[in-house]
Amino acid sequence: MKDNTRVFDQALAMSPLEKAVLIEKLFQSFDQENQKVVDRIWTTEAESRIEAYEAGNLSARPFEEVLHDLNKK
Repeated sequence: MKDNTRVFDQALAMSPLEKAVLIEKLFQSFDQENQKVVDRIWTTEAESRIEAYEAGNLSARPFEEVLHDLNKK
């Protein structure tokens, strides 16, 4: 149990982006078989967003700006 507390404390000290990456990795570890479905859904979503951006229906910000905003929280 002490190891779990230590790991949790380390996770709390992470930036929001680092926490999100950790959460995603932990979530994926539960069900590898469904990962292909999730990947296919995300691919469709990403392609849809690219099409919307290229059509001028979606705005964008530089990655560095988004990362800076996330790390401020």
